[in-house]
Amino acid sequence: MEIVFALMVGAVWGLGAHFLAPGRDTRGVAVGPFTGALIGGVTWLILTWAGVGTDSGWLWLISMLTPLLAFPALAALTVARRAHDQRERTRLRIL
Repeated sequence: MEIVFALMVGAVWGLGAHFLAPGRDTRGVAVGPFTGALIGGVTWLILTWAGVGTDSGWLWLISMLTPLLAFPALAALTVARRAHDQRERTRLRIL
């Protein structure tokens, strides 16, 4: 049940990443929170499967901070989206 905390904190970090990372116009508003929640949840899952108990501070610290990886993930997504859009404009002879 504690995984819900990791998912919520991840979604909050992802929401912050959506508004702070450049290129907000190239992605939907739910992509950031979903990315953060996914990273936080997967981190929690991996650590608990590895045997780290919920009473360990490391589990909480790591699973609450790894959603910060949403920032570079969204930046990479923005770069990829802009490159794809430019290729499509060239292919369609727009601009």
